[in-house]
Amino acid sequence: MSVKKSDAIYHERQSLELCCLHVLNNLFQAHVFDKAGLDEICKNLSPDSYRFWNPHRSCLGLGNYDVNVLFAALQVKDCAAVWFDKRKSPTCLDLNNVIGFVLNIPSEPKVGPLKIPFVKRRHWLAIREIAGGYFNLDSKLSQPELIGDACDLLTYLEQKLVDAETQIFVVVSGQASSDQSYLLPAYRSLGD
Repeated sequence: MSVKKSDAIYHERQSLELCCLHVLNNLFQAHVFDKAGLDEICKNLSPDSYRFWNPHRSCLGLGNYDVNVLFAALQVKDCAAVWFDKRKSPTCLDLNNVIGFVLNIPSEPKVGPLKIPFVKRRHWLAIREIAGGYFNLDSKLSQPELIGDACDLLTYLEQKLVDAETQIFVVVSGQASSDQSYLLPAYRSLGD
């Protein structure tokens, strides 16, 4: 695999509770969304919400956007996130028709080095292919982490699927979502 240090990889680092914002920008490898844009999506999803309270984000205005905001933001870019059924193997995916992956994982909140007990949180992270390798673009990492080639990616996803609380979304074009071309032909639904 020929991924060099000189290869530019866009990687936003974690700020406030903006992991959904970072996952989108890391996935698209550019600054395509900002907090104001995601707040506007929240407003459009729940136009009758009070100014500070919206069911799709933190009431403190720090982020913590939900899956509906992620899906709506992807639609702005003519993309879709398809929930991956854990009962299947990732080997059913046609990686040539996949833009990337978004994982929603459990996260332990911390204050400095101390973990806050009895508090459950969730975190978004992106994975995508860049310059021939698949990278974990988690905003909590100091730099992107090389997963490896397609075989390494499939093994990585299999390992993540073991955790009952981890959710995987396959990010594809709107067209690939409609015609299921993100799946290998043998796994596509007939008549849908």
